[in-house]
Amino acid sequence: MKKLILKDNNAEKIIKETIHTLNNGGLVVFPTDTVYGLLVDARNERAINKLIRFKERPVGKAISVFVSDFKMIRDLLTVNNTQMMAIKRMLPGPFTVILDSKHLVCRLLESEKGTLGVRIPEYKLINDLVIRFGRPITATSANLSGKTVNYSLEGFLNSLSKKKTELIDLCVDAAKLPKNKPSTVVDLTLRQPKILRKGSLDFSTNQEFISVSVKDTKKVAADLLNKLRYLNEEQPLVFIIEGDLGVGKTVFVKGLAREAGINNIISPTYVIYYEYRTNNGKLIHIDLYNIEDDEEFRYLGIESFLKNNNILCFEWGEKAGHLLKTIKRKSRPIYIKMSYLGENKRKIIVSY
Repeated sequence: MKKLILKDNNAEKIIKETIHTLNNGGLVVFPTDTVYGLLVDARNERAINKLIRFKERPVGKAISVFVSDFKMIRDLLTVNNTQMMAIKRMLPGPFTVILDSKHLVCRLLESEKGTLGVRIPEYKLINDLVIRFGRPITATSANLSGKTVNYSLEGFLNSLSKKKTELIDLCVDAAKLPKNKPSTVVDLTLRQPKILRKGSLDFSTNQEFISVSVKDTKKVAADLLNKLRYLNEEQPLVFIIEGDLGVGKTVFVKGLAREAGINNIISPTYVIYYEYRTNNGKLIHIDLYNIEDDEEFRYLGIESFLKNNNILCFEWGEKAGHLLKTIKRKSRPIYIKMSYLGENKRKIIVSY
């Protein structure tokens, strides 16, 4: 077993060595955007059998794959336009989408129904690897079947027997990974998409976006809404938006609203909030600028909007006060912090 330590200046060496190992039917332990993963060539049956033997995975249990882009998804899977729209809302990101396979990978990776799970991660090293390799790579977590996932290479290797360790050809050590959950698995073969495993969009280390236009700000909001929709199907989506006057909080809400099918958003500064009908719920746009103390919340009835399928957007969210306790009981709020970087440039930090 060969071991490489990821450094700032050796990504190219690691990719070349990994490709060489994969081309020779090897098994690689590799860092991803969620947990450490086990990589083999998804078209090499001998390598797949080695992976299944290593993981002690039950026969017939599907294994997902990493792909490089949407073209590779179309090459591998049967995808209609509606499904592709849903895929582009989730990927790249911590999602695995399941669709009918065209059987261009090893059949051992597919489910008994002939479906296949695919991922495009938000992790440059994996993305560059799959692009250079030119074909799909397995995306299963580095653990034995039924055991916990691993965020540390050292901890994973220490848990293995000598016999198991001998099956590994290459390890790439990126030190301890952030404790993100494994990907959310979404079945798109059904009329209504179904979540088979709920992971998390983990913004514990904050995601930062730079906007240089109104269009950019709206796109950040729209993309975020599309990804979060699949993770909060049993809760309302609540956005707590903070920032100085004129920084673009209402523009951000308009981006959310437009993606929810609403085009006539009006700033509710003088009436506290407006509500709008979406396809399966409501969007409540709330402006707390004129709220002076917590007592005023008692007369707004905002708690009644904290229902499944509703989207609540609080401008001047720093004034939410005791209402945050109620929000946190019924949802997991998404915090948006906006700040000026220049006349038309904004920084948007998302934490979840």
